[in-house]
Amino acid sequence: MSGKAEKLQWHPAFCAATELELRQDLDVLELIPEYNLSKKPLQIDLVIIKKMDWKRTLQNEIGHIMRGHNILEYKGPGDELTIDSFFKVIGYASLYKAQGIAVNKIPASEVTVSFFRNAYPKALFQELKKEGYILKKMYPGIYYVRGKVPFPVQVVVTSQLERKAHCSLRVLTTQVEMQDAELFLEQIHYLESKNERSNIDSVLQVSVNANKQVYSLLRRQNEMCEALRELMKDEIEKELENKLQQGRKQGLEQGLEEGLEQGEKLQLIRQVIKKLQKGNSVEETSDMLEEEPENIRKIYEIAATMAPDYDVEKIYQKL
Repeated sequence: MSGKAEKLQWHPAFCAATELELRQDLDVLELIPEYNLSKKPLQIDLVIIKKMDWKRTLQNEIGHIMRGHNILEYKGPGDELTIDSFFKVIGYASLYKAQGIAVNKIPASEVTVSFFRNAYPKALFQELKKEGYILKKMYPGIYYVRGKVPFPVQVVVTSQLERKAHCSLRVLTTQVEMQDAELFLEQIHYLESKNERSNIDSVLQVSVNANKQVYSLLRRQNEMCEALRELMKDEIEKELENKLQQGRKQGLEQGLEEGLEQGEKLQLIRQVIKKLQKGNSVEETSDMLEEEPENIRKIYEIAATMAPDYDVEKIYQKL
C-alpha cells in the first residue's frame, strides 16, 4: 500500500458490482460502461441493454424496474445527488432515446433511469415531493419516483439494501461494515468464472483501499481469500518484517536466543511456502534452504491443511 493517498476509481467498481448483482441474467443483458452520448465528453456511467426477451423481469431487485434500455448514474462517496443532477440524467436518458437509428427506434416506454448512492438523498427527496413527485419504497433501499418523469425512475440507496443479496454494492463505501465485507468475501468462494473474478477484484480493490482498517482486522480474524491476500500483500509483508524485527528486539531484551528463534522461524516458514507454491518437494526445499528435511516436512504438512491461503503465523503456532 503506498503511503501517498490515491484517488480511488469508484465508477469502474460500481459497474463491476452491478454486473455481479445482475449476474443471473447476463445472458440477456449487455452492459456498456461510460456510454458516450456525443463525440464530445458526455457520458452515462452505465447503460444496460436487454439483448433478447426484454419483457422478462430480472431476478435481482435492482433490475425489476429495468426494460429494454436502462440508464444508470452512480454517485460515489462525497458526490452529491441533487435535484439538478437528477434532471441532468433524465436529460441524458432523453438524448439516449433520441439517438436511435430510426424514428422512435427506442420507445420511451423501453427506457428506465436508475440512480445509485450510498447515503440517503434527503434533500433530493424533499425537493421531489415539493415538486409533486411521488416516492414509493418498493424494497429496502429501492425507491421508485412517479409523477411527471418521462421514464420509470428508481433511486437506490445502497446502504439500505438487503445485506446478503446486495453485498457487492454495499461494500462500495468509505465506511464499510464488517458484516458486509465478510459476506462479500464469502461470495468470492462460489463465483469462479473469469468475468466474475475480474469484477470481484475491481470491487475489492476499491473497497479495501477505502477501508484498510476494517479489512486488516478481518484479515487477522479469518482465513484470508487469495484475492484479499494479493491486495494486502504489501501490508502483510510489512507486518511480517515488523514481527521479525520485534523478535530480534525481544531476543536482545529477554534473551537473544528465544527472540531470534521466533524471527528466524517466521522467515523460514515464508521461504518454505514460496518453494511449496513453486512445486518443490520437501527434499528439494531442504537442499536449497540448507535445513533438516524433517523440519521442512512439518511445515509442508501443516501448510497443506491451509492451502491455498497459507497463514505464516498459524503455521508457526502449530509447529
